[in-house]
Amino acid sequence: MPITEFRDASSSSSSPSSNSGSIFSILSRRRDQVHSVSPPHAAETEAEAFQRHVADRFHDLAAVDSDDLLSIPWLRSLLDVFLCCQEEFKAIMFNNRADFSRPPLDRLAADYFERSVKALDVCNAIRDGIEQIRQWKKQLEIVLCALDNQRSIGEGQFRRAKKALIDLAIGMLDEKQSATTFAQRNRSFGRNKEQKSIGHFRSLSWSVSRSWSAAKQLQAIGNNLTPPRPNESAATNGLSLAVFTMNHVLLFTMWALVAAIPCQDRGLQAHFCASKQFPWAGPILSLHERILEESKRRERRNACGLLREINEIQKCSRHLNELADSVAFPLAEEREAEVKMRVEEVRNVCDGLRSELDPLECQIREVFHRIVRSRTQGLDSVGLHD
Repeated sequence: MPITEFRDASSSSSSPSSNSGSIFSILSRRRDQVHSVSPPHAAETEAEAFQRHVADRFHDLAAVDSDDLLSIPWLRSLLDVFLCCQEEFKAIMFNNRADFSRPPLDRLAADYFERSVKALDVCNAIRDGIEQIRQWKKQLEIVLCALDNQRSIGEGQFRRAKKALIDLAIGMLDEKQSATTFAQRNRSFGRNKEQKSIGHFRSLSWSVSRSWSAAKQLQAIGNNLTPPRPNESAATNGLSLAVFTMNHVLLFTMWALVAAIPCQDRGLQAHFCASKQFPWAGPILSLHERILEESKRRERRNACGLLREINEIQKCSRHLNELADSVAFPLAEEREAEVKMRVEEVRNVCDGLRSELDPLECQIREVFHRIVRSRTQGLDSVGLHD
């Protein structure tokens, strides 16, 4: 199956070493260093150690407060965990390449690599979603430009801010819009001054086809994902369980990204079939349940993504929109103070997105390229071919 190229619309993006998410990342790196130097448990196989490490990492992710769940720092922490798990799994395959070149592990390895290829399209769709959030941020910046640092705020400034807020509200509701409509509506950003440039904008921002479905892709990743039978696990010295574990790490990571970030035909119906007998199943199933509960909240039910920062965009824009509908000119002193407070909320949201979106995109890009490399190296090391 051909590997989709990861499109890079912001080659000047900042390094993922941003402060956003750094606490999660540092903890993750320290934990992995401990894993690499600590002696193995008595009689613990390589596959058992892998399951324990996965459990430890996801326990840390599951310990997050509800307010921080599905925030950009939390997503970056999840991506850190995925990359660490994948590197450890790749080492297991390399150390046991003779076993992985024979049945049943050769088939299980090939299935995992096929699932990982499907995850590449998810990465591309998520990159598109990040670009969409950038466009929403630009609408908020129009609001700031209209209302911030003005000696006196008049009706003209409010009209400009109101138009940007309306465009923002439409964009956040219409997640199934076509790429052309998306580009046309955002020509006011200055990127699409001419009709002929719309195709160029689409080539940068939309890297999956219009018929592509995130829900169907997740379903394909999770299809036929069943735990190995006890005799099969024993015959492979637990290596089949390591593959099963890595499949679940891949599925949950992609599922959480789709839950958080706007993308085509989002759907959260993926089924996680892991029994709690697996040490990592408890925290993964707990996170799955918490995210589903978040999606059922009345104010989030029709959201285009569960990312905390998207909710902040919606809240601050709604507050300012309601205020804009009720003001009379000239502004009373009390009203002007309220406007400044709401504008400060918008500024805080914009500042957070400005510092966090680029590092998140860099990390998505790293996940994409690491999946490609791991697949190529894994297929070569165990003698499997496309």
